[in-house]
Amino acid sequence: MEKQEWSRFKLRVNIKTQPQEAYNSWITPGALESWFLRRAIFRDQQGKARDKNSVIMAGDSYEWYWHGYPDSILEKGTVLKANGSDTFSFTFSMGCPVTISIYPESGETIVELVESDLPTDNDTVLKHFVGDSKGWIFYLVNLKSILEGGLDLRNKRTELTNVITS
Repeated sequence: MEKQEWSRFKLRVNIKTQPQEAYNSWITPGALESWFLRRAIFRDQQGKARDKNSVIMAGDSYEWYWHGYPDSILEKGTVLKANGSDTFSFTFSMGCPVTISIYPESGETIVELVESDLPTDNDTVLKHFVGDSKGWIFYLVNLKSILEGGLDLRNKRTELTNVITS
């Protein structure tokens, strides 16, 4: 049996769409809000807020808010890479990088997410490796659902708590 690697995880989802359409789901605040976030605020390097349809660039900072949670629950980070076609990378919880790679495989598009550089102490493993991977699994499935048929699986009701859909 292989030893579990706790400092990173990789998730892949196959989606029946074109690679550029999958990539486009990550690169504007409005696109992220269509399948992932309740509100996405991005600021350029001068601090100016991007509008909902403005393309996110490397160096932008962000604030992310989720459905099912109050505004006090948010994530802040920085966009590390946005190459316009197949790679999007940003800092996430604890400043750890998340890299999205998009590529064709067997007639479908693969969206691959790698979260890396996670600390490996017991508390971090439980909170970030397990918690982050669980959340990313749901949101990647929701991305697939939205792109393949339009059904949004997110819980958008704040009175419903402790559900896997938010």
